[in-house]
Amino acid sequence: MIRERIQKVQYHEDDRAQRLLDVFEMEDAQLNVSYVNSTDHVVAWHRHELQTDWWICLKGSFKVGLKTIDLKTVHTREEGEPQPKSKVRWHYLADKNFQILRIPPGIWHGYRALEPNSILMYCTDQKYDPNDEFRCRVGHFGESWGKENK
Repeated sequence: MIRERIQKVQYHEDDRAQRLLDVFEMEDAQLNVSYVNSTDHVVAWHRHELQTDWWICLKGSFKVGLKTIDLKTVHTREEGEPQPKSKVRWHYLADKNFQILRIPPGIWHGYRALEPNSILMYCTDQKYDPNDEFRCRVGHFGESWGKENK
């Protein structure tokens, strides 16, 4: 007999966002949802050597920063050593123009909500592994997360 089952969803909250983690029970992949209440916080920078992310904005809008590096040049876990030649690329995700952004391994990435109460859903092709996450501080690439006047 097939029976229904309730699964508890992991919840994490800090001053940047509230997150639902590993929402659906999947063997290798993971689906997460971030509720970002403030436009004041930048959630950056990190990258993975193995994990691929797929991001979609369900509500509001996000400014997403992407920085490509050669993985062979990175030797430290704290302050990554990216190639200085390439600039940060900006991409915008919004609920008025649904797009899925694929972020492969080796790409530094992060975001800033452009509207309060924005929601980002992201799927990864494997379960979160802290040993596959490398971080560096906001501003490390000389980028500006400010809102551009257009």
